[in-house]
Amino acid sequence: MHLTTTRRRPRRTLALATALAGTVLALSACSGGGAAGGGGGNTGDGITVFNGATGNIAENWNPFTPTALQPTLGIIHEPLFYYNLASSDAPEPLLGTEFSWNEDGSQLTVTIREGVEWSDGEPFTTEDVAYNFNLRRETPEFNTSGQTPAAEAISDTQVVLTFDSPASYTQEANTLGNTPMIPQHVWEAKSDPVTDINADPVGTGPYTVGSINAQTYELEANPTYWGGEPKIPTVRYISLANADAASSALLAGEVDWMSSFFPGFEDLIASEPDLAWVNTPALTTSLFTCSNAALGCEGPQTDPAVRQAIYYAVDRDQLNNLAFEKVAELPSPTLLIPGRDDQWVSGEVEATAPSGADVAQATQILEAAGYAKGGDGIYAKGGQRVSLNVQVVSGYSDYIAAIDAMTQQLAAAGIELTSSQVAYNEWSANQQNGTFQLSMDSIGLGASTDPYFTYQPRYATESTVPVGESAGALNNARYSNPVVDAAVAAAGSTDDDAVKAEQYAIIQKEIARDMPYIPLVISSTLTEFNTSRATGWPTEDDLYAFPATWKAWDNGIVLKNLKPAN
Repeated sequence: MHLTTTRRRPRRTLALATALAGTVLALSACSGGGAAGGGGGNTGDGITVFNGATGNIAENWNPFTPTALQPTLGIIHEPLFYYNLASSDAPEPLLGTEFSWNEDGSQLTVTIREGVEWSDGEPFTTEDVAYNFNLRRETPEFNTSGQTPAAEAISDTQVVLTFDSPASYTQEANTLGNTPMIPQHVWEAKSDPVTDINADPVGTGPYTVGSINAQTYELEANPTYWGGEPKIPTVRYISLANADAASSALLAGEVDWMSSFFPGFEDLIASEPDLAWVNTPALTTSLFTCSNAALGCEGPQTDPAVRQAIYYAVDRDQLNNLAFEKVAELPSPTLLIPGRDDQWVSGEVEATAPSGADVAQATQILEAAGYAKGGDGIYAKGGQRVSLNVQVVSGYSDYIAAIDAMTQQLAAAGIELTSSQVAYNEWSANQQNGTFQLSMDSIGLGASTDPYFTYQPRYATESTVPVGESAGALNNARYSNPVVDAAVAAAGSTDDDAVKAEQYAIIQKEIARDMPYIPLVISSTLTEFNTSRATGWPTEDDLYAFPATWKAWDNGIVLKNLKPAN
């Protein structure tokens, strides 16, 4: 067996770092209080979850659609293997038990778990697995990357997945860990799998759907679950008006699990003996720069010297104190996560960004690049002042506070920073189309902890387009470097970790110099638990899963690990 250790990306919200689709909207930690839609409370021996949903709940359990309700992935429908992005452990067998690549990396042979039943009592088979991949491959709306393999059940226990190209090793995590399994006997009867909401879903996961209405829905433990019936009999998901309502519900004992940031959280939770929290910093909050003049970017930020100067002029300790409740951590110029990814970080680059401002270094970089300070204290070159605008979503209170602090920090280094607060849709469109100078955002989680899933989307030329065209959620910086492109391609065509590390070292040297994404802090992902009704929650000492309520596929791993407190 060959197990390598090795997106919708999480977006910032006003108070939630969340990757929810469909019913999730931006919430404000500072907004006026509002009543909880549908109320809080707990039913029987179950638990109540707030996963960021606001407004009316629209039923959709189709695992291939972006508007599916969040428990669809991981709790109702499972993948073949589980990749824990909170650690660098090997993938955990779920519906698959082992897998191996052929010699040229064009085929994966997967052995499935025997004795698994769908929630309607029908057996889970290799034919189901093959149907699943082939349906996705043949449906353009489901096969958005164009890289879904063809599948063939070669026995009652094994399926062969064939990719269009050899050396497809980097497709492993997406294929095995990001593909929900569906039952052929149910889905082949659907007239339009693309639009079907998959009412009364049949899955292999630990829970099934019970009741649902516009403000809440309830999941029930699957009595025939292959891993044993979950100990928590019901899981109730609720919609709330805003983040104030969420924090109030948590403190009132009406919510047992949520992932939300609110000011003063540590003191508030410390006063409640039944509450606990865990912080899993995993998202690198950064200044995205439109960096490539050749692709149409305009402004001082197209000069790597300016980007480097900003990197050194930022006082990250001050940002943490003023904007991030002292729970952020220092990022890495490699955009990897210190601690988790240390084995991939080259010794030729700084392990972490500086904690305080180094104004002398920033000004030295600018002056060496030919910039001179004007009478207003701002550097300029060729008649262009180093004056930059950063866009941020209106109401993202932590980001806005950070920008306010950086305005003063950068001014000390002769850099003028202004900001524009815009609506989310405008912010997103600007970033995707390249119509910005700087944009405040975070680097999301990839399919696995392999750095390929950070570097290929963010830095590869093939992942970007000229300004005016949408790069989607990929290389918004418009960065293009043939040295990086070659190293990304080489890392993506091998399963040899030593060779990958050599290629990643090349990438890191280039991007630490060019800095198209300027790392600020590793943002907190705060998750809160009520321990009076359930135990077994992830802790900082035992991150058996990424604990955020919005994180598939981890949500299913967490729920089946819980036990009643009494």
